[in-house]
Amino acid sequence: MANHAMGAPQLSGPELVPNAEVSANAQARKALLIPAKSSRWADEGFHAAMWACGATVLLLVGLIIYELVSKGALAWHAFGWRFFLTHDWDPVNDRFGALPFIYGTIVSSILALMISVPLAVGVAVFITEMSPRWVRGTLAFTTELLAAIPSVIYGLWAIFILVPLLRQYLEPFLARYFGWTGLFEGPPYGIGMLAAGIILAIMVIPIISAITREVMTAVPQQQREAVLALGATRWEMIRMGVLRNARAGIVGGIILGLGRALGETMAVTMVIGNRAEIAKSLFAPGYTMASVIANEFSEATGDLYLSSLVQIGLALFLVTIVVNILAQLLVWTVTRGIPARSNA
Repeated sequence: MANHAMGAPQLSGPELVPNAEVSANAQARKALLIPAKSSRWADEGFHAAMWACGATVLLLVGLIIYELVSKGALAWHAFGWRFFLTHDWDPVNDRFGALPFIYGTIVSSILALMISVPLAVGVAVFITEMSPRWVRGTLAFTTELLAAIPSVIYGLWAIFILVPLLRQYLEPFLARYFGWTGLFEGPPYGIGMLAAGIILAIMVIPIISAITREVMTAVPQQQREAVLALGATRWEMIRMGVLRNARAGIVGGIILGLGRALGETMAVTMVIGNRAEIAKSLFAPGYTMASVIANEFSEATGDLYLSSLVQIGLALFLVTIVVNILAQLLVWTVTRGIPARSNA
């Protein structure tokens, strides 16, 4: 009987401690729980706050569109669609047309992308895949630092450094060897569409490079190892294993850079020449939609003159919308077949 009693399980003090701790923790959690009524009010308040945030964005866009349309109504009634298709800009005689500014904005932005995209992607590839570890951080920081420089500083640098270099070296070289294309004709003043495109390219490089670098970093390491295991060279690994998987993000970075180039004002105004004309040569002066608004808004004395400038702002807004729509379509065409190809 004694052995049977000794073999029976005994509930000693130490064995009861875990159960006591569990009970204490459960009571503490229960005490911290929000009552049902308060939880419902908090959930509904959070839901309403998030709806208000989303509605605020839509309201701001709506107010911008309303202001542009209402203030530009006078120019719209006076010129109609001809305002966007004619190149006359004569404030003295109240003749206005936005085509030179639309042309200057599109040409300078496209030129900036043609220069900046190869450089930005190359910098991102070097930092991510090829640079030594001790160089990587310094180079990445320096590249991102370019995005923090104010545009007026870029403009001053372009006036005192870039324009003389273009006038003395680059533009004469381009005119001598590529003047037959018609894109590099005329006197090499240094100030013109080419200078605007180059300064925009320098301002766009850090945006495209930073996004491209982040997207490439997100590509799984297994992709690189798998391509190398198949006998690919380092360049083939970067091209097929990294850039192909990151192309959707790269396209997004390019579109963000294009948005920066379309809306840039101060630096472009200081080097583009500010002449309302359409010229084939990149040496010729030009004008952009943002530049003409910044230059002439304070000088607009007549109602039609002021309304025409607001109408140009509306045109810039519409161009931005079209660019974003095209960007979404481009990203969709790039990414829609990725799952099918990855499963193949």
